[in-house]
Amino acid sequence: MPNRRPGGRDDDARSEGGRYEGSRAEGGRFESSRAEGSRFEGSRSEGGRNDKSQYHRPPQDRSIDMIFGLRPILEALNAGRTLDKIFLLRGTKNSMTQDITALAKTANVPVSMVPVEKLDNITRKNHQGAVAFVSPIDYMPLDSILAGLYEEGKTPLLLVLDRVTDVRNFGSIARNAECMGVHAIVVPSRGAAQINGDALKTSAGALNLIPVCREPNLKDTLTFLRESGVQVVACTEKSDASLEAETVDLSGPLAVLMGSEEDGISPEYLKLADHKLRIPMAGQISSLNVSVASGIMLYEVLRQRLRK
Repeated sequence: MPNRRPGGRDDDARSEGGRYEGSRAEGGRFESSRAEGSRFEGSRSEGGRNDKSQYHRPPQDRSIDMIFGLRPILEALNAGRTLDKIFLLRGTKNSMTQDITALAKTANVPVSMVPVEKLDNITRKNHQGAVAFVSPIDYMPLDSILAGLYEEGKTPLLLVLDRVTDVRNFGSIARNAECMGVHAIVVPSRGAAQINGDALKTSAGALNLIPVCREPNLKDTLTFLRESGVQVVACTEKSDASLEAETVDLSGPLAVLMGSEEDGISPEYLKLADHKLRIPMAGQISSLNVSVASGIMLYEVLRQRLRK
């Protein structure tokens, strides 16, 4: 059974190098919607998931993408609406902003104090100094998911994303993850892609199926996973160990760590990885898009699990 991890603030670590995933997606988003019957139907690994409905609630009516004004945002938080992020006018201090900040902290919703120009750029409506983005999904608690997997005798497979900020990259990654049997995607509460309509479309519906966990501090999260018996494997070009050599057994409880489009995995998180692997390449370009790299990594995990 996994241990409870301590809470913590997002340390917002930045990498000084070691980029693996390289440039953003070239051109537009991957438009190939999943046609009926076109989904990869290969058998799942022995430790793979079956029905994740017990972890992930079905999407609710998300016709409102943004909420404007202090009182509507406060009411949304009190009602348990899942908010992606909140922007408040810098310098505004009253009982309502204090209540919003406190409730947002409890719900692990990032709050940013911004100038009025930022709010005006978000919307032309009368925002009254407060704008919140409504999430189209409900974030799930990682510790509950992990405990449930162990209790059911399943072998956890998690995907941890360090500051992947491109919406369409995130959608493509979610699609890869769902097809390859990932049980949950873990993202930081700050510095992650906003999950919106574009992300849902690019995921081909995968984000309605696979749980997403929003964590305040990835360092604490990685420590918690290791203490819970989950091996953390980082995908980075700075590793001497290559994926095809099969020097690492990926068939047990596993968390695959992928880095940002700009500078890869933060050095602080790389230090917490049990193993570091690079994807072999034969061309002149030395980096892959993060969504492509995640698909290759997850395929190797599935291949090892199916073979066993």
